[in-house]
Amino acid sequence: MKPTTVLRDLLARREAAILPGAANAMFARVIERQGFGAIYVTGAGIANMHLGAPDIGLTTVTEVADIVARIADATEAPLLVDADTGFGNALNTARTVRLLERAGAAGLQLEDQVFPKRCGHFAGKEVIPEADMVAKIRAAADARKDGDLQIVARTDARAIHGLDAALDRARAYIEAGADVTFVEAPTSEEEMARIAAELPVPQIANIVHGGKTPEVGRERLAEMGFGGVLYANAILQASIRAASEVARSLADHGDLSGVTGRLAGFEERQDVVDKGRWDALDARYKLTGGESDNDA
Repeated sequence: MKPTTVLRDLLARREAAILPGAANAMFARVIERQGFGAIYVTGAGIANMHLGAPDIGLTTVTEVADIVARIADATEAPLLVDADTGFGNALNTARTVRLLERAGAAGLQLEDQVFPKRCGHFAGKEVIPEADMVAKIRAAADARKDGDLQIVARTDARAIHGLDAALDRARAYIEAGADVTFVEAPTSEEEMARIAAELPVPQIANIVHGGKTPEVGRERLAEMGFGGVLYANAILQASIRAASEVARSLADHGDLSGVTGRLAGFEERQDVVDKGRWDALDARYKLTGGESDNDA
């Protein structure tokens, strides 16, 4: 089955499938090996990890497409990709869809913030006019080559205009062709329940450690009927903490004796990057090369 179809069906079940976030191919492999049905390619994570910068709209579509292609090459799991604002107007959005679909995305998340965007849990967000976002969603739906490519329309209007306005926007985006909607940063369990109950397509919940949305757990989100749950940067946050502790130990003690429990072993590390498969390929082609030489 195509990755796009797998992602479509996963979200359509409305069982609150967890999509951990990855900002690079290695984190994606770690996630895939734990058996998750899909992976979220996190825009904030790409900005943090690849630019060392906050999530304030600094990445470009070509940078994101390059990282998506690397992740798609390293994993089999469907990728739901954070495409920010589409990187411009409706025409830019159409190009973004073509680039990211070609790179290996199974779904694209587009948001209605002004450019440059900000993390959904930052203060000071602004949203574009609803009609402008409707045009972007139409452009995205028209640009995709695979009809199962999931167009996820995110609205950040809750923090600015309130929940009712955000729900109205989500309905307009569905009418424009969005397959899934994502009302960012509800602030209570009651608001989350309304989102899932009142919108007719699968919904995305975004759980940010330290963010505005309460963590009610997958079981409760499944009861509400959410299609997917993003833990976009939990793995990145864990890696920052572990890296800081290891660097601190080296600075303070000159060795790793106090942090060995934080480190993957050498063999574990090679296993994550599938060294055994590469070794097998190397042996196969060396053997093939040797036979060719002998035949000559």
